[in-house]
Amino acid sequence: MPEGRIVKALAGFYYVKEQGKTEVFQCRGRGNFRKKKVNPLVGDWVEYESSNVTDGYILDVKERKNELVRPPIANVDQAILVFSATEPDFSTLLLDRFLVHIEANDILPVICISKMDLVQGTDDLDEIQKYIETYKRLGYDVFPTSTKTDDSLEMFYPLFKDKVTVFAGQSGVGKSSLLNAINPELMLETNEISSHLGRGKHTTRHVELILFGNGLVADTPGFSSLDFMNIEAEDLSMYFPEMNERRGNCKFRWCSHTSEPKCAVKQGVEEGAIPQFRYDHYVSFLQEIKDQKRRY
Repeated sequence: MPEGRIVKALAGFYYVKEQGKTEVFQCRGRGNFRKKKVNPLVGDWVEYESSNVTDGYILDVKERKNELVRPPIANVDQAILVFSATEPDFSTLLLDRFLVHIEANDILPVICISKMDLVQGTDDLDEIQKYIETYKRLGYDVFPTSTKTDDSLEMFYPLFKDKVTVFAGQSGVGKSSLLNAINPELMLETNEISSHLGRGKHTTRHVELILFGNGLVADTPGFSSLDFMNIEAEDLSMYFPEMNERRGNCKFRWCSHTSEPKCAVKQGVEEGAIPQFRYDHYVSFLQEIKDQKRRY
C-alpha cells in the first residue's frame, strides 16, 4: 500500500501527499475509524488506496511522535514562537508557558522576537537584549526580527528544511504577516491590535501544510489552549532545560525544587546559572498544575 502524509483536512476529506511526489489524493477515512475512535490529523503518516486523485480511502494511521489539539496537527518537528518587543509588550511569563508546552510535546522551539525596530532608541531595547542573551545561553535559538517581513523571512529559510513547522505566540505580534509572506494566497487577516485588550484576534479556520523552504509549514497561528492538564507536577522541571540538567543532582529523587534541602536547582538559582525569573515562573506553573489536579 502507498504511504503519504495528510497535508489538509476539510469537510470530512483528507488530502494525502506522498513524499517526493506532486499529486495530492483526496481521501475519506475507513468506515470503522469512528468505531475505533481513530481521528486522522493533518501531519499524520497514513496508508491509503486510491484509483484516482479524487476517490481514495485512508486504511491506516501510523503511530504519531506528537499531536497538538489547537491547532489539530500531528508529527510536528519545530515551533517558531513569535513574541513582540513591543505592541504588545514582551512577556517572559507567556513565552515560558509556550516553551513548557513545546518541550513537553517533544517539539524543537525557535524564539522569534518581532518588531525590534520599534524599540530602537528606547529604554526597552537593553532589557529585551538581556532577555535574548539569557534565552540563547539556555540553549534556545533566538531570532530578533523587524517589522519588514521580507527581511525576517531571509533569516528563517534554512530553518524549514525537512521539517514540519508551526507558528505560535502572542496574538498581534506578526505571525499572520509572516505566514502571508510565506504564501500570499493564504490572505490571513492581520487584524489591528485592540488598544483596549492589547492583543489581536485569532482568525484561522482550518489547518493545512504548505510547502516552503524545502519543508512544510502549518498555515495557522496556533496554540489557543495553554493549560497544563497533560503535564504532571513531578515532570515540570524536565521542560526547563537548565533545571532538567541539574534535577538528578538533588538529594531527593522526588524533589519539587521548592522547599527541599540540598536542591541542585535552587542552588543553580543562587549561583545565577538558572535565571530567577525562570525559576519564579516554574514555581507559578507548579502551583497551577497542583490546583488543576485538585479541581479534577
